[in-house]
Amino acid sequence: MTRTFTVPAEAAGQRLDAWLTGQLTSVSRERVQLLLSQDKVRLRGAAPRASYRLREGDMVEVLGSPAPPPLKAFAEDIPLKVVYEDDEISVIDKPAGMMVHAGAGAVEGEGGTLVNALLHRYRTLSSTGGELRPGIVHRLDKQTSGLIVVARSDAAHARLAQMFARREMRKTYLALVHGHLKQDRGTIDAPIARDLLRRTRMTTRRQTGARSAVSHYTVLRRITSRFGPFTLLAVRIETGRTHQIRVHMASLGHPVVGDTLYGAPARLTVTPSRKRTDPEAESLTLNRNFLHAAELEFAHPRTGERVRLTSPLPEELETLLRQIESPV
Repeated sequence: MTRTFTVPAEAAGQRLDAWLTGQLTSVSRERVQLLLSQDKVRLRGAAPRASYRLREGDMVEVLGSPAPPPLKAFAEDIPLKVVYEDDEISVIDKPAGMMVHAGAGAVEGEGGTLVNALLHRYRTLSSTGGELRPGIVHRLDKQTSGLIVVARSDAAHARLAQMFARREMRKTYLALVHGHLKQDRGTIDAPIARDLLRRTRMTTRRQTGARSAVSHYTVLRRITSRFGPFTLLAVRIETGRTHQIRVHMASLGHPVVGDTLYGAPARLTVTPSRKRTDPEAESLTLNRNFLHAAELEFAHPRTGERVRLTSPLPEELETLLRQIESPV
């Protein structure tokens, strides 16, 4: 699609890239410069420079949209905790703070991802996910820890993807949430969609574009502490929607501890009636979500044998539990 813009008198003398950014809504100056570098802007039949100073009456043509070069993951020497591996699959115990792969807003050379670490260890992975997400069949949020299965061959990737689609992959998480859930166990069947007001969030309150999401929870223990009431849960998910457990628990009014995006407080503080003289000793912080992928159970994609793997709570989550439950 070609768009044509005429330069008005008041724009004379401005840089082309700066002025064009104002004409193309929702397009950054970097993307405008990308358009220029890809010769998708024409002025008097030629490709102008970004620094060109406009003249009144100039006719600027924009040909199509900027196409950023495809990003590629790269091998990076990052330690991994490998729980299981063979020629077909690998299961990693991912720490909180590590992205599974670079996202849509990534820049070339962005490091520290699980994919980068995997490429260093294995050199080759399933190609089904493309050059940015090789081997990746499912994901964990950056601030969620625990087990993630990776495909090392295209055949394994296809079979694992089929298992996820048919809900044959059993995934169980441990979560600490605010408040006491009334029921010892329950099922949350609430479709999830992107929140139109806050695009980084998901919601159960929007039906248009929502996808089915089912979570089953079991109460492991209820905690009454000087920092307030909490419930430790085992949550098994049938589907794997973005932020699923976080959204579902927040929809019940019980956000996951540490999950400030969905309403959890940034600090756990002692109730006023129980405060001591040292305010520093009476508050706790958790720089991640109290959500851990603790168990995976599935049929091996090649042999069909059952594989069941577990991961204990990371030390920082165990420590927070001890601090919450401590009477002093």
